[in-house]
Amino acid sequence: VQLQASGGGLVQAGDSLRLSCAASGRTFSNYVKGWFRLPPGKEREFVAAIDWSGGSTLYADSVKGRFTISRDNAQNIVYLQMNSLKPEDTAVYYCAAEVGATPYIRAYDYDYWGQGTQVTVSS
Repeated sequence: VQLQASGGGLVQAGDSLRLSCAASGRTFSNYVKGWFRLPPGKEREFVAAIDWSGGSTLYADSVKGRFTISRDNAQNIVYLQMNSLKPEDTAVYYCAAEVGATPYIRAYDYDYWGQGTQVTVSS
């Protein structure tokens, strides 16, 4: 079971990026998917989560209105569209997955993790 995150990069404030997290090894269609991030010098924090159907989503207050989480169960991919990026969004972004009916916001609720992708936003 593997989660592969991609799409990070170096952008300027106000730019957009779309992160992808591809799952392999099993079908994750009935799994909750989440995105977390680890800013430099800080603790890991919740970013967004989505239920298996895509009908229920949760966001951290810091990204609400700017980031959108979505999923394509046919392709086993979850996305994080990040718009209006700010320097404080700079972090390593991780995707996570866990069996469940509703989105989880706590990292310890997730058993499966990707390797992380770096997002750097310059001012």
